[in-house]
Amino acid sequence: MPSIIQVDAFTSQPFTGNPAAVCVLPTPQDQQWMQNVAQEMNLSETAFLVRQADGFDLRWFTPTTEVDLCGHATLASAHVLWSEGHLAPDAEARFQTRSGLLTANLHQSLEETWIELNFPAISTVAVPVPADLSAALGIPIHQVYEGSIGLVVEVDSETTVRNIRPNFELLKTVPCHGLIVTSRADVTNRAEFDFVSRYFAPNFGINEDPVTGSAHCCLATFWRDRLQKNEFLGYQASARGGVVKVRYEGDRVFLSGQAITVLRGDLLV
Repeated sequence: MPSIIQVDAFTSQPFTGNPAAVCVLPTPQDQQWMQNVAQEMNLSETAFLVRQADGFDLRWFTPTTEVDLCGHATLASAHVLWSEGHLAPDAEARFQTRSGLLTANLHQSLEETWIELNFPAISTVAVPVPADLSAALGIPIHQVYEGSIGLVVEVDSETTVRNIRPNFELLKTVPCHGLIVTSRADVTNRAEFDFVSRYFAPNFGINEDPVTGSAHCCLATFWRDRLQKNEFLGYQASARGGVVKVRYEGDRVFLSGQAITVLRGDLLV
């Protein structure tokens, strides 16, 4: 039977960051079986890996649906491949996905270990403010932007980002895949972080995602245009919290994070 491993991603401390389950399968399984396992794990994402000639096939499932791109479960998958001995530490992790080829590399020092992911950049365009969005978030909204993973709302301060308490039933009626709320980090934190964010996706069965790698593919282009630089340190201000290093190059975004294994078990069915 395959093992399943739970990893906290975008953090070096257990019980923070974003938890993902990772299952390295000896042979492919059908989509409904993977969806059932993801529902059983009841985490924001469960990743399934199958070794191929040049890397691994990688698929991601929320408790309710398969998704096209997931950063934290990719980070967790790369962590599992190295920590469980599927790959040598100096080998590149290569993933064939619904978003094309994604790669990861391990960067180790005496003090820290970081995993760098190579993801596609996601651009945004201004769109009309959807009906009920302001009411769903409980704040006035003047401008909304849209990328392939959902809507982006820039607000006035980190305090506003942290204090939003969405009406999730109303937010489900807003036509979008997900919603990023972001601001520059407050003055006292700018020496450390460039921006803060939160990510909500109730239509995918995730009211709030703790740390969202794919959202930072969108935030990279969004903040590059506003801060006029290509490297950032982002903090996702969920209850669990997490740190993402972001580097923007051309049409690619390099996301770096840490990860820690918290649970290992065997699937018996």
